[in-house]
This record gives sequence, C-alpha cells and structure tokens, in this order.
Amino acid sequence: MVARSGHAVTLYSKSRIMKIVVFGATGNVGQRVTAEALRRGHEVVGVVRDPDAVQSPDKRVGLVKGDATKADDVARTARGADAVVSAISPRPNARGLPANSRALINGLRDAGVKRVLYVGGASSLEVAPGKALADMPDFPEIYREEAREGREALAIWRNEAKGLEWTYLSPAAEIASGNRTGKYRTTGDKLLVDDKGKSFITFEDYAVAVLDELERPQYVAKRFGVAY
Repeated sequence: MVARSGHAVTLYSKSRIMKIVVFGATGNVGQRVTAEALRRGHEVVGVVRDPDAVQSPDKRVGLVKGDATKADDVARTARGADAVVSAISPRPNARGLPANSRALINGLRDAGVKRVLYVGGASSLEVAPGKALADMPDFPEIYREEAREGREALAIWRNEAKGLEWTYLSPAAEIASGNRTGKYRTTGDKLLVDDKGKSFITFEDYAVAVLDELERPQYVAKRFGVAY
C-alpha cells in the first residue's frame, strides 16, 4: 500500500494479474480498455444490458447482464473484482451519468470493491481559470446535455464517493479510433492542446492511460485528463 493525498492506495504492479470488471465493454472506449487489459495479462469481465444483443469484443471475455444505473446490479457483477471501469456511453439517455455514478458508488460499497475508474468527458476541463470548455459560446448545442451530465457526475464523485479509490478520467476534446502509441500527456483540470491548438487522443491511447492508472495509481480521489 502507498499513501497519496491522505488515501491508502493499493499499488498494483504489472506482474499482478487483476480481475477487471468493465461496464459498457462493447462500446468504443470499453472495447479498447478490454483489449489493453488483455494485452497486459489481466482478466476481464464485461457487463452489458443485453448480452444476447451484442458480441463480446474478445473470445476470452465473458459478458454478463447488468444495468450500470442499478446499485444491486453493480454489486452483483462487481463482487470479487480488483478494479472496475465504467465506460458506458455518455450520450443522454434514461440511464444517465449521474444515476450511473451513484449506482456505482453504492453498489461498489456493497460489493466491497474500492478501486474504480470512471470514463468521463472533456467538457468540464478548463480552457481558462474558472471557465470550462462547455462554457464557451461556440460549444456545440448538441453536446450541452451530455456536458451537463458529465459535470454533475464529476461533482458526485468528488462529494459522495468517500471511502472509494475513484478516478475520473477525461479524454481530450476529440477522441477517435487510431493507433496505439503508448504515449500521452496528462493534466489535472486544464484542457490540454498541442502546439497547433488541437486537443486529441485515440481510443487506443486513452485505454493505455486507463490501464496505466489502474496498475500504478497516481490520481486516486481525483480527476485527470489525457491528450497528445
């Protein structure tokens, strides 16, 4: 165990195989997190709403049925895991990121699982002191509800997740399929951009950051972001 920011944190070495439960394992992020975890030798269990309606991203990964907005489902499917990754779609729907956050917090407490990494959004990252990306006048209207839910979810983790080893990971402003380079930069609450003003990362390298943080925790009870 190591202590960071007043928290006792389990330090996983790369030689230790973890059982990782991934909610939303068949989505864009979930598939890449699953692939990266398998690449490193970890065991993965995928949780989806309807296992019969989707295909597992890898034959080594079993899919189990579970609703990420129901604490009982979270507790049932996460019990016995070393870590949980929540990678459900951020698109506004009946499930919702705030409901998902509270279900994870309550369900993981019931299951006795402390380590959780939450796939968040970039809209709450700051482009200037006290001003988030979502506050900019040119922020796309189509993403405003998604942004609101992401900010609310972040507040829930910060205010209601006492006792859990949570991490909220924001991607760059743009994230898409691409190459796995294994390289990225990290930030706290500030939006990262490159020398051309672009904020981008691939799903593949975002997944690298997820597994790096699970294996070597640096941001427990914190939000951090990644970009090139």
